Amino acid sequence: MRLEDYWGIGPKTRTLLVEELGAERAIAAIESGKVGTLVDAGVSRGRATQILRRVHGEAGLNTLASGDARSVYDDLLSLAAEYAVTDGAADRIRVLTPLTDPAAATDRLDEILAARDAWESLDRSTRKHVLEAFTEYDAADGTDRAAVETALALREAGLQGDAFDALAEMDVDDLRDAAGALSYLRESDDGIEVLEGADEELDRNRARLAGVQEVEGSALDVIESVRTAGTRDIEEFRSAVIEHVADETGIDRATIRAAAVEDAVDTADFVSGTLRNLVEELETTVETRESEVADELRSAVGDAQSDVAVAVEAVSDIAFALSLGRFAAEYDLRRPDLVTDGLAVRNARNPFLPGDVQPITYAIGPHDLPASESIQPPADDRVAVLTGANSGGKTTLLETLCAVAILASMGLPVPAEEARVGSFDHVVFHRRHASFNAGVLESTLRSVVPPLVEDGRTLMLVDEFEAITEPGRAADLLNGLVGLTVEREALGVYVTHLAEDLAPLPAATRIDGIFAEGLTAELELRVDYQPRFGTVGRSTPEFIVSRLVANAKDRTVRQGFEELASAVGQEAVQRTLSDVRWTPD
Repeated sequence: MRLEDYWGIGPKTRTLLVEELGAERAIAAIESGKVGTLVDAGVSRGRATQILRRVHGEAGLNTLASGDARSVYDDLLSLAAEYAVTDGAADRIRVLTPLTDPAAATDRLDEILAARDAWESLDRSTRKHVLEAFTEYDAADGTDRAAVETALALREAGLQGDAFDALAEMDVDDLRDAAGALSYLRESDDGIEVLEGADEELDRNRARLAGVQEVEGSALDVIESVRTAGTRDIEEFRSAVIEHVADETGIDRATIRAAAVEDAVDTADFVSGTLRNLVEELETTVETRESEVADELRSAVGDAQSDVAVAVEAVSDIAFALSLGRFAAEYDLRRPDLVTDGLAVRNARNPFLPGDVQPITYAIGPHDLPASESIQPPADDRVAVLTGANSGGKTTLLETLCAVAILASMGLPVPAEEARVGSFDHVVFHRRHASFNAGVLESTLRSVVPPLVEDGRTLMLVDEFEAITEPGRAADLLNGLVGLTVEREALGVYVTHLAEDLAPLPAATRIDGIFAEGLTAELELRVDYQPRFGTVGRSTPEFIVSRLVANAKDRTVRQGFEELASAVGQEAVQRTLSDVRWTPD
């Protein structure tokens, strides 16, 4: 396959990759999903991620059938990547895509939840030790030595579970020997290099070679120094040079004498020739000894070669699983039941909201979700029309359902105590857009209708359709969209303020409502975010007007708001003001 055959690689990107990596290495990086290699070559991280997502999971990506669904997907992976223990694990997380094979999703769930349990079983000190091991692994660019040392550190941490079985099967003694050997071997452009400290004899000869090379670079200084000492003839000069070189380099005199030039034409020829011969002899000695030491070290590695190969692969896989396990632990993510049809959650939380949030129980389509605190979503409605107060959490609920569906599709745990998540061929999430023109209406219809009428199971999560056209016509369009959703046996939640304007809804459709319950002492709207099934929610404008009355500093402005209070119900406004203990100036 050619580079230009991959999605997203045009002429410029191809030229860049060929120049930096070569075609074969670039293709290998793409096929193995190595974002970091492409980034190091000069491709932006965002573009590299998009390329690899398409290469490794295009079918799964196609299930994200709207821009807002893809936005939630991107945000989820960015959130998960924050808990990566290595750069490579972060890259692998960023290129995750929905899985089209339910068995693969189940296998990944098993792996990630086992990693979560393993991480939670570690005490704080051991967690720190594990993270430090991965930090060192990253700093060493994931070399074989770093992988072996990290594998040993992880084994010492006592990680248990299926995700760490490879660690338990390794021969620790052989791995330690291999780690010691690998620490002295380094690949270079000239082959394998043996590092300092591996062998005393090699280090000693290298030091001698360096000393002679330094003296060779100042041959004229040697001649001047010897002459200054007052030599009387050539033999005395030769002896003085040998003594000088021995003193400067620590090389024994016999070795220097054996390298001395016998037929030099003058003193300069004698000094430079002798030093050159000595350098060549020591280079041969060093090269020979380095080769012998390298063979010995490779032999030590070879005894554990199979375990080294396992360590290299296992550390990468464990980093990936443990990263997602940390993410699952931090957000208290739980195993969803992967089913064919329906979407139901009990005490679900939006993963993008900070702090304590009110959990929500909700469902559309068939499910066997047990009741929680007398909250039992109906199990026979495929479409819900969600109504209620502004700032009542309707959009947040849609986003939560979208996040649950996408996480489950990738084989990841979800932010809910219990969940039943169907397999969807198309996930459509459409946020409210505050634009009111024909172009927005047309683009919205183009984005939500095609996935609904295509073959396969579709999940529709659409927010305030009326925001993009006039209310009367919006009700007609929403009626048609709800009817089409039921007809296609899809699942849908449609947020609207026009529930009472809709024609009689088709069977398998219900109306749910979210209710504002008043104002807090700080004049914030108090909302019960848990929808009430089969009930139209109320926006309760008296709460908003009450807050405006309470916050008005100017008497004339307050009088204006009090006029509005009469319009929405003076008695209700006064009761609200009394609840928050408002006292006029």
